[in-house]
Amino acid sequence: MINRENLTAMKRKIAMSQYPRTLLRLGSLACLITALFLLFTPWQGIASPKTDKTAVILDVNSAIGPATAEYIRRGIDYSAKQDAALMIIQLDTPGGLDKAMREIIKNIINAPLPIVTYVAPSGAHAASAGTYILYASQIAAMAPGTNLGAATPVQMGGMPGTPAPEAEDKQKTDSNQEAMSNKVRNDALAYITSLAEMRGRNAEWAREAVLDGASISAEQALKLKVIDVIAPDIKQLLSEINGRQVDVQGQARTIASQGLVLDQYKPDWRIKFLAVITSPTVAYMLLLLGIYGIFFEFLNPGFVLPGVVGAIAILIALYAFHLLPINYVGLGLIILGIIFMVAEALVPSFGALGFGGIIAFLVGSILLIDTTAPGFGIPLSAIIAMAVINGLFVIFIVGMAIRARRRPVVTGFEALIGCQGRVMNSDDGHYRVMLNGELWLCHSEYELSTNQLVEVISVDGLTLTVIPIVK
Repeated sequence: MINRENLTAMKRKIAMSQYPRTLLRLGSLACLITALFLLFTPWQGIASPKTDKTAVILDVNSAIGPATAEYIRRGIDYSAKQDAALMIIQLDTPGGLDKAMREIIKNIINAPLPIVTYVAPSGAHAASAGTYILYASQIAAMAPGTNLGAATPVQMGGMPGTPAPEAEDKQKTDSNQEAMSNKVRNDALAYITSLAEMRGRNAEWAREAVLDGASISAEQALKLKVIDVIAPDIKQLLSEINGRQVDVQGQARTIASQGLVLDQYKPDWRIKFLAVITSPTVAYMLLLLGIYGIFFEFLNPGFVLPGVVGAIAILIALYAFHLLPINYVGLGLIILGIIFMVAEALVPSFGALGFGGIIAFLVGSILLIDTTAPGFGIPLSAIIAMAVINGLFVIFIVGMAIRARRRPVVTGFEALIGCQGRVMNSDDGHYRVMLNGELWLCHSEYELSTNQLVEVISVDGLTLTVIPIVK
């Protein structure tokens, strides 16, 4: 008999049992908010005061991207706080994203101190975006055995993998593509020419680098007045540029580089983290992890971990895609493909939704990154691997649906046979067993005890015959 006091106690017990889960959810939410705060809030280390003049050195030896732009921006801020005499960007890059390159150049032009871009060590190169950065710096230097050039702008906004147009539309399509290509090329040409005129460098060769993809060695660059100095190392570089006059924010300044203390500025955890997540492959994997994490949380409400991990992963992926040149049609196809595959699991269509989703996912993955800039593509092997995994998932779901359809359907009381329950109490050889949330009257040839697990072996009207489960 359940009275009001027992009912109140049961409610209190249920409420208390929910506290750990509630605390876990609140803790997960707090971790998510903290991670987002640390991710989106700029953080600057406190510069320790120095008594000697310094030359701050930044090492850029990868493709130019959002992380590189942030690294150079923070390096300039750090150099200004240190009251450094100059900042040296040691450069070795195959090129990169136009947006990141222009952000770097704006920071260089508006920096409160001279910027030296030094293509080094020997064997390094400054291709594509690296050539523009070299032209924008007050001092352009190269080590022996290096080269620069190949500044022709790469395709932006293209649709690789798009089907070829019909014959009657081909001429119109070619004309549109040529017009767009000319606009991009002319913009790049005007940009590098303005940088050459601002720094007094060879504008004619800069135009060749853009129009013809010209590339030259360090010795040729010095001869053609593309660069200012050839130096085998930074010590020699500082000696060569000492006493040179440069323009800093519209004012003439003489470089005093003798006796400078070298200060290597290394990227902190935030820049390294940004470099990782803005890798197109990593951002792509984070997006998939986030979508599947949220999907599994919906399938298992209250499990918490998949939902928390999925939410964090998808937010980080969206932040990375915000910084990358992506094709939103490709992103939409990926999401649509995953929705179709999830729908296959929830509403089996025997492959129609699932395999349609795989095709949408595969095409969207190919179209996702909207640039051919070096270092910013998703490897085809990664796309194929994820498509195969999704295909296996769909095949598994379709197989389960087919087996379920072939399995004979058992309804009514016969469906209780084989079910397991727990003995709640006994009364003169008869037992009450909790089965699927309901109390059933049962009897057994064996003696049963309270809380013992039993299995149903037959049904006679509203009475069940059970046997004990021996573990």
